[in-house]
Amino acid sequence: MISLASQGPYPLTTLMARDIPSANATARIFPLSRPSFISIVDDDESVRTALSSLMRSLGFAAEAFGSAEEFLASPRLNDTSCLVVDVQMPGMSGLELQSELAAHDWRMPVIFITAFPEERIRKRAEAAGAAGFFGKPVDSLALIQCLDAALKNN
Repeated sequence: MISLASQGPYPLTTLMARDIPSANATARIFPLSRPSFISIVDDDESVRTALSSLMRSLGFAAEAFGSAEEFLASPRLNDTSCLVVDVQMPGMSGLELQSELAAHDWRMPVIFITAFPEERIRKRAEAAGAAGFFGKPVDSLALIQCLDAALKNN
């Protein structure tokens, strides 16, 4: 799991995935691992648009959803290789979505993003198996590395 709890010239980073390249390694910014479908769930339209564009620029198919309920009702639920989800949203939260997926045995890596990176929330997400946890604004390179590791391990 990767966690970026603060932003700035040197973000606070907690690395927990064993196969994440070191900070000194050159990260790939090409299509990763294999063709995959990335679902993005965030109530902020600008975040959905930015993350969808990033995923497509990396060669992934991507679709964005404005709520957890919208994602759960979509046909993309079965196609999703990795889920990037906001923690705090109206209705079902990202953590509740993670629990719902686990309860129905849908197995996909989940990467959390949040404007309020609280340690207790990060620990809860991590305990439930999150592939990553990032504070907004998200460091794109770190997200790409986390996504690559999550897809390799899936």
